[in-house]
Amino acid sequence: MYTLTIYIYMMAIGIVAIFNTRARKLAVGHRKAFDLLKQQVQPAERYVWFHAASLGEFEQGRPLMERLRREHPEFKILLTFFSPSGYEVRKDWSGADVICYLPLDTPANVRRFFHIVQPQALFLIKYEFWQNYLKGCARRGIPVYSVSSIFRPNQIFFRWYGRGYAHVLDKVTYFFVQNEQSRELLSTLGHRDNVRVVGDTRFDRVIDIRRAAKPLPLVERFAQDAEIFVAGSSWPPDEALFIPWFVERVKNSGKRTKMIIAPHLIHESHLRDIEAALCNCKVLRYSAANEDNVAEADVLIIDCFGLLSSIYRYGRLAMVGGGFGEGIHNVPEAAVYGLPVLIGPNNRNFREARYLIDAGGVFEVTDAATFAAAVNRLLADATAWQRAADASKTYITGNAGATDIIYEHVFTQVSHS
Repeated sequence: MYTLTIYIYMMAIGIVAIFNTRARKLAVGHRKAFDLLKQQVQPAERYVWFHAASLGEFEQGRPLMERLRREHPEFKILLTFFSPSGYEVRKDWSGADVICYLPLDTPANVRRFFHIVQPQALFLIKYEFWQNYLKGCARRGIPVYSVSSIFRPNQIFFRWYGRGYAHVLDKVTYFFVQNEQSRELLSTLGHRDNVRVVGDTRFDRVIDIRRAAKPLPLVERFAQDAEIFVAGSSWPPDEALFIPWFVERVKNSGKRTKMIIAPHLIHESHLRDIEAALCNCKVLRYSAANEDNVAEADVLIIDCFGLLSSIYRYGRLAMVGGGFGEGIHNVPEAAVYGLPVLIGPNNRNFREARYLIDAGGVFEVTDAATFAAAVNRLLADATAWQRAADASKTYITGNAGATDIIYEHVFTQVSHS
């Protein structure tokens, strides 16, 4: 039944690809994966295989890959993605030797894959337990590690109709899970001695990002002595809250407040909508900024990618977008700088955000009134701001270290195999 579902999925993707660009990239990428593997995999080399569904999972696996590369360069790294949103962004990443889509999980593809690649180990980042690939690893004696994984009661493994599929987890050598609930759920399936709660490697990643943050002279000149509100990965529902607040604050506040907006989607029509809403404000796009004009702007719109993680350090507080849609974006990326962070209500499945709310470093807002109340209090009350800032930074640094635990448990063994 599982393999039949995969074949049906292949057919569906082929049909949807006629009309949908994302599906077309997925279909083409999966078809070309074997050509890329045959061209780039060197049979005499030893590969460690990392699989990430998408970009977020890649960021969680990145600290492990970078440490393996740094401390054991004798290994090659194979990185596979399922989603175009991961592969298309990181296909040229220099930290891996071979990067491609994962061929779909059919028995024929699995046999062909392992004929080309004979990895020393497989690391599955957070999600995606492909049954045929895991069976292939088991038959070949390849250890499989689940890293930064989270399990919830509503997942198929723990439903009565999914107990048959749950046996796929028997092929995993060791689970490094994020929380106690995941450990308890796995124990109901008989996994008691091969599970450890280590937290999320994403905390290690954001600390690495903070250490490597690049100087941004134009942003620094824009910020000067102003208090900076950073809106990161914003969507229109987020902008509907903070733009009216900012316009009103610029009009009525005696203290200079400035805003940096990094929209999640950089489309010309969206940028124009933001500019139009910021009436009576001096708005400047980053691509048009220079030493002469940037200091006088009230709002700096980041119309390119790759800067947000470095921009947060200039902020007094931040809002991380997505909480009025499918889910918030990367809260730790802002919190690591010791910023109080505001988020929308769709955050229930985001463990770090929920813990930061409890700790007092993150504040949930549901509408314009709760947003204005939270941000105005944090900007007006230095004690409240400091309490929230300390809570953010302490939570991130206090939960770092998952990478070290996993590395010591696994990579030292792999290196001697």
